[in-house]
Amino acid sequence: MGKKKKKELAVGGLGEWIVTYGDMVTLLLCFFVALMEDGGSPGTQSEVLISSLNNIGMGGATGGMTLSQGKLAELGNTVASLPSMEKGKFLGTALKKAVSLFQPETKSNKVRISSNERGIVISLASDAFFKPASAQVNIEETRDLLVKLAALLSGDELKGRKFAIEGHTDSAPIDPNGPWKSNWELSAQRAINTLRYLADFGVDERRFRIAGFADTLPLASNDTEEGRAYNRRIDVIILDEAHL
Repeated sequence: MGKKKKKELAVGGLGEWIVTYGDMVTLLLCFFVALMEDGGSPGTQSEVLISSLNNIGMGGATGGMTLSQGKLAELGNTVASLPSMEKGKFLGTALKKAVSLFQPETKSNKVRISSNERGIVISLASDAFFKPASAQVNIEETRDLLVKLAALLSGDELKGRKFAIEGHTDSAPIDPNGPWKSNWELSAQRAINTLRYLADFGVDERRFRIAGFADTLPLASNDTEEGRAYNRRIDVIILDEAHL
């Protein structure tokens, strides 16, 4: 009876470490399977697995729960579906290039550059591009700027990217004796004419969409001349993938 008890104790003692050892072997197997898997996002999966292995070594996880999917996975928000770091890196690089390229124009208030959830917004001051109540581009004054913009949009860094051109006016009423029925037509035609010159300078016009918003999306109050001048603009947007 004594020998039998000793043998049972020896076998039972394995339970103190064999579970963790088994988990580690299983995770290593999953790790190599993920590396060889064609679909999905192997790099992201590998990072999760490596992190899990590290947690085991530090005593941060136990009992096979290391890679449980959890609440986010149940809602469809798996690690592979979360926003890509490369996506943010790309937008940051494009923004820096635009800021550097149009530095002289930003100092003279001809161009404003910003970013939002839609992507990178390059705002062209309408007063520098068009005469009052006109949709004809003042090409003599703005040729160099439009050439630089076309070169940016057609560069390898933005290959395959989609763009939008949006026209905006202030809230001042249209001259009833002028060529436009409303600010809607004026803002839309200004966007169209801007696209025409960009296409002439080498950008594929099929990568664009056009819109005119009149005075419906002001950036400042239309109660002052400064605010109205700020609102008169053409926005050229390098679209984020989520807004294509």
